[in-house]
Amino acid sequence: MTRDFYLPYLINYSQPVAEDIAIFCVAMLTGIIVSAEGQAFIATLLGDSRSDAKDRFHFNVFMHMSLLGTLNFFVAGFGWAKEIDINIKNFKKFPRLFYVLSRISGPLANLLMANIAASLTWILGRWGFEDKVFTTIVVVNVTMAVYGLIVVPPLPGSALLFALLPEGAFVEKLKKTICTFGPYLIVATFLVVRLSGWQGISSFFNPIVSTITSFILSA
Repeated sequence: MTRDFYLPYLINYSQPVAEDIAIFCVAMLTGIIVSAEGQAFIATLLGDSRSDAKDRFHFNVFMHMSLLGTLNFFVAGFGWAKEIDINIKNFKKFPRLFYVLSRISGPLANLLMANIAASLTWILGRWGFEDKVFTTIVVVNVTMAVYGLIVVPPLPGSALLFALLPEGAFVEKLKKTICTFGPYLIVATFLVVRLSGWQGISSFFNPIVSTITSFILSA
């Protein structure tokens, strides 16, 4: 498998291969549910528990899917899950810190999933099987983890930005505006990158994705 595969997985629409698209969709759905349930688990563990947690722990990936987040997978090789409802007021101690930890647990869960998939790839390799499914899961989850740290909502990394902003009516309006237009900004930006060939922010993140994926698969 070439090193180019370790970059964010981008479907070649000029020569689409049904098998590759199907495998990518499996990896995408895996990454979505792992990110969403990881955030829900840590938020609950830190104090934001709910009497009825079916809105979080239903393990139904289709209920975790975001329209724009899913679209971005096919544009940029990464995306995001529908935002998990987290009530910062339920965190009794260090509410802002616990909020950030809850959100960032999404990318961390993706990294954990990537390591599990890499272990399965190694096991299959020891038995002489050539794998592509679990390797793709590694790539997609690492890409979600790395790009998920961008501080633009609804990506998990935006929690850090919101935690640093002061309280106030103006700031709340600003947050709502950013949250409304953030998803469209992300999709539009990476669509331009894809169509123009201009690397942009990808020139910084792609080498990180490549390095982490290579390390995990070779460990």
